[in-house]
Amino acid sequence: MPITLKTLDEIESMRYAGHLANEVLDMIGPYVKAGITTNEIDRICHDYIVNVQKAFPSPLYYKGYPKSICTSVNHQVCHGVPGDKVLKEGDIVNIDVTVMKNGYHGDTSRMFTVGKTSIIAKRLIDVAYECLWAGISQVKPGNHLGDVGYAIQRHAESKSCAVVRDYCGHGIGRDFHEDPQVLHHADKHGEGDLLCTGMTFTIEPMINAGKCDVKLLPDGWTVVTKDHKLSAQWEHTVAVTKDGVDVLTFRPDEKIPQVITANYRFSLFGFRW
Repeated sequence: MPITLKTLDEIESMRYAGHLANEVLDMIGPYVKAGITTNEIDRICHDYIVNVQKAFPSPLYYKGYPKSICTSVNHQVCHGVPGDKVLKEGDIVNIDVTVMKNGYHGDTSRMFTVGKTSIIAKRLIDVAYECLWAGISQVKPGNHLGDVGYAIQRHAESKSCAVVRDYCGHGIGRDFHEDPQVLHHADKHGEGDLLCTGMTFTIEPMINAGKCDVKLLPDGWTVVTKDHKLSAQWEHTVAVTKDGVDVLTFRPDEKIPQVITANYRFSLFGFRW
């Protein structure tokens, strides 16, 4: 399938959908406490998207997925299906929200901690966030998708962490998942598709505290680390502009990690709501 380049109007529609996805994550944050089930988190998010935002949760029924969000806890890497699991003190959880509004999708995820968590968990969450921004820093016309993956892998491994190779980011727009696939690893610069103005895709590196190996659980969705060590993930939807990158799911209170701004130069267009 060819890569679909978006017009400025389409990008603004995607920005609005991404804004709604961020609203959901802002809303659910206070509920992420010990004692709540991931199923209850899903219900609250679903009701907010449908009844308050008058939008649709993109994951629901997508290729048979049974819930409106993904909740990946501790050693769950991605696509965690909400259920009866009760969050406990010290857990870390990725909540992945995609909202469809006016025919366009906005996709983003964040890490949450349940009460006081371990130093190892906090460090992993920080490294994963740095990896996200290391990848974003490479988005500009003339670069390649492999430059995104190379920066992510190099940063993760410099922090003695591993990048999951079995799952990747994706193009997005009118379709929830479009071309291109966005790998979070690469052996060298210059691999993969050439980036050009109008491309829109997600960057969502999954970073493990242990090895990169993962396995799929019998539910057909939830991915976990084989060594049962922690995993963390952050996600943004981005657009390639003529000058650099537009992070469509950027938050007004968001801070780019200092280690990234110190080591990379990139042109960022920020949140415009």
